[in-house]
Amino acid sequence: MSNVISVGMADLKVAKAPDILMTAGLGSCIGICIHDPIQRVGGMAHIMLPTAGGNNGGNLAKYADTAMGVLVEEILRLGAVKTRLRAKIAGGAQMFSFPGKPPVLKIGDRNAEQVIIELKRVGIPLLVSDVGGNFGRTIHFDVGTGDLKVRTINHGEKVI
Repeated sequence: MSNVISVGMADLKVAKAPDILMTAGLGSCIGICIHDPIQRVGGMAHIMLPTAGGNNGGNLAKYADTAMGVLVEEILRLGAVKTRLRAKIAGGAQMFSFPGKPPVLKIGDRNAEQVIIELKRVGIPLLVSDVGGNFGRTIHFDVGTGDLKVRTINHGEKVI
């Protein structure tokens, strides 16, 4: 029987099969899901911002550039092999816009771009992404199969 492990905002968790990692409320935030299909372990980070800048002493899970190393390290501690790791991401929406005005800040786009940069930096292939749009997402990541279920309001549900 699997447990559903909740990953909060600016948080990360790792798990072994048959557990499921879940995070809700992905607007401009990104859910980074990394999986070793042979060892059947994985992890999820719910990042809020692209880079920590000078704030590296704070919450490392909050930023794409600092969360990635911590997430990979924790997954390797569960017995994963780095060369087998694969990633899926979701989120990165533009949640606020004003008619007749260009989108402000574009945090979702910047988050998605930085996550892709960080995955390349650590050598983990990105298999699939569900990013952008103007709607929030809730995701469930099965660390046993690597399936990522993405649920949205008014945009349905899919497994990627």
